[in-house]
Amino acid sequence: MRPLRDPRAPARRRARAPLGRESVPAGPVRSGCAPGGGAQDAPGTLPPEHPDRGSAVAEYVLVAGLLALLFTGTLQLALALHVRNTLIDAAAAGARYGTLADRTPEDGVARTREIIAGHLGPAYAQDVTAAPAEAGGVRTLRVEVVAPLPVVALLGPPEAVTVHGHAVLAG
Repeated sequence: MRPLRDPRAPARRRARAPLGRESVPAGPVRSGCAPGGGAQDAPGTLPPEHPDRGSAVAEYVLVAGLLALLFTGTLQLALALHVRNTLIDAAAAGARYGTLADRTPEDGVARTREIIAGHLGPAYAQDVTAAPAEAGGVRTLRVEVVAPLPVVALLGPPEAVTVHGHAVLAG
């Protein structure tokens, strides 16, 4: 059992070494000393002749390169999905526009091209067609867009993505 400390006595502090450094000598760290003849290597350091010395820089470069490729691939996938969703939305908007009472299917094609050119560029608005179709026994206007798939930035193989937009025809 520990004896109780007198509350009136000044507090005594024990000097403690930092965590993980209980046996590290003070002063310069020397490598290659004879056993028992001086300071030891600091924990976590390698002597100059060790074969793994300097490998941290190479590992950092390799890991940073892999992370950069992973990040770039994720951004490119997000861009491809954005392009596809924009094309689908433009085709649907063009189909709805083309089925209005005072509009024609050609107006729907022009509206689709205008939306695509404004959001993605004119290269994506080259192949847009509209034709009446039947879906589930209902007459619809089908707007079809064929565009490139962005593989590197906005560049990619032509005619790789085909999307459709439908709207019910009046009458």
